[in-house]
Amino acid sequence: MSLATWTWAITIVMCLFFLILSLRFKEKADTSFAHFAIAGGTLPFFLILFTDIATIMGVGNFVGHAAKGYDIGLSNIPFVVGEQGAKILFALVFAGFAARFTYHSIAEMMYDLLLRDKVSRALIGVLTASIMIAWIGGQAKGMGDLFAAFTGTNPLAMILVFSVVFIIYTTVGGIYSVVWTELIQGGLIIGLAIWFYFQVFAKIDFRFSTLQTKLNEIGASNLVEFNLSFGEVATLFITGCFGILAAQVYWQRCFAAKKPKAASRAMLYSGIVAIVFTCLATISGLVAKGQNPELDPNQAMPWLIMEEMTVTAALIFFTLIFLAAISSAASTLHSAAVVIINDLVIPNVPGKTDAQYVTYTRWCVLVVGVFAVAAALWASSIIGLFSMAYTMAGGGVIPVLIVGLLWKRRKQEEFQMGVQNSGVSGWGSRVGLLSGAICSIAFGILWGVLISTILTILVSLVVPTRHDRDLTPDARAL
Repeated sequence: MSLATWTWAITIVMCLFFLILSLRFKEKADTSFAHFAIAGGTLPFFLILFTDIATIMGVGNFVGHAAKGYDIGLSNIPFVVGEQGAKILFALVFAGFAARFTYHSIAEMMYDLLLRDKVSRALIGVLTASIMIAWIGGQAKGMGDLFAAFTGTNPLAMILVFSVVFIIYTTVGGIYSVVWTELIQGGLIIGLAIWFYFQVFAKIDFRFSTLQTKLNEIGASNLVEFNLSFGEVATLFITGCFGILAAQVYWQRCFAAKKPKAASRAMLYSGIVAIVFTCLATISGLVAKGQNPELDPNQAMPWLIMEEMTVTAALIFFTLIFLAAISSAASTLHSAAVVIINDLVIPNVPGKTDAQYVTYTRWCVLVVGVFAVAAALWASSIIGLFSMAYTMAGGGVIPVLIVGLLWKRRKQEEFQMGVQNSGVSGWGSRVGLLSGAICSIAFGILWGVLISTILTILVSLVVPTRHDRDLTPDARAL
C-alpha cells in the first residue's frame, strides 16, 4: 500500500478505537456536571500524570517548535523554557494548592476565594477559554499541515475527520473519555517520541558540533547563537510562562485530582518531560535546516520525515503526531466548554439541574470545536496562534491572581472554599484584567503585566468592595 493509504488506515483505526472507548464512560459522565467536568475530584496519580503528558505534548510541541527552530534557531529556547518550565513552576507553586479544592475552573476559584465579582469571573472565563480554543485550533492546523506533506492532497478532509472524532468522544464521555484515552496516548507518545528523536539526531551523529558544522556550511551559523536582548528574552519567557499559568486545562486536572500530592507530582514529572522533548523539537528544526535550507519552516519536520527517513519511520511519526494532536485537542476542547458553561452560563442561568448543565456543556463542545477549527484555518502558524492567546490571558489573568493571593485581608487564615480573603475589589479586578490583556497585545506582555498589577492595586484601594466573610448558600452554588 502507498503511504497515503497507510496514513488513512492508521487514522481510521485509531479514531474508531477512541470513539468506542468513550462510550464506556458515558454513564459516569452523565452522573453530574462535577463528574463531567472534573470526575468528581477522584482521579488518581497515574491518570493525572499521563493526561498531563498527553495534553502538554501536542502537535505544536513537535511540529510548531521544530518550525521555530528552523526559522530562528536557539532563539526559540527562551519561549520554550517559559512555556514548558511554567508547568514545573505550576507544579511547585500552584498544583498542590489547587488540588485542595473542587472548583470546576480557575475563574470560579478566583471568584470564590478572591474577587466575588461576576463580571470579573466572566472576563477570566473568556481569557482562559481563549488559550484553550487556540490550542484546539493549533492541533487541527498541525495535523492538516502534516497530512498535506504526507499525501500531497488538500488537508481539509483530514482536519474535518480529525475534528469530528475528538469532538464526538469528548462530548460523549466528558473528562472520563479524555483521561482514559490519554492514558494510552500518553504512554505511546513517550515511547514513540524517544524513538523518533533517536532517528533525528542520528543524522548529526548525536553531536552538536556536527550540527554547527552543517549550519556553517549553509551560512546559518547565527541560528545556534543567542542574539536576543534581555528584553526580548524576558518577553518570550513571560509570554510562555504566564500563558501556561492561565491555562484552564492544568487547573482543571488539579481540581480533579484525588489528592494534592498526586496533582503536584504528576505536573512536575510531565513538565520535565515536556521541557526536554520540546527543546529537542527546536533542535530537530535546526537539523532539518542543515539538511535543506530552502524549506517553508512549517514544512521542516514533515520534509525531514518524508525525505530523510524510511516509510516505516514516517508512519510511526504520523502516529506520534496524531496521538499528540488528538489528545491535546480533546483535553483543551473539554476545558474550554467547561469554562464557558461554568463561568458564563451557570452564574447567569441558575436553578437548572445537573443533567441540563451537562447537556449545555455537550452542545458547547460542538460549537467551540467548530469555531476552533475555523480559527486554525485562519492562523498563519501554530505557535502564532498560541502566542496571541498566551499574551492576552497571561497578561490579564495572572497578575490579578497573584495580587489576589498575596493581598490577604486576614493574613493568618488559609484559603478555604466559600470564604473570600483578598483585598482585590471587583472594580480592581475588572480594570486589571482588561488593561493587562489589552496592553499585553498593544505594547508587549512585560508592560501588560506591570500595568495590570499597578492598576489592580490602585483601583482596589480607591474603589474597595465590602466583602461578606462567607457566601450565602445560593451564592456558593454559583
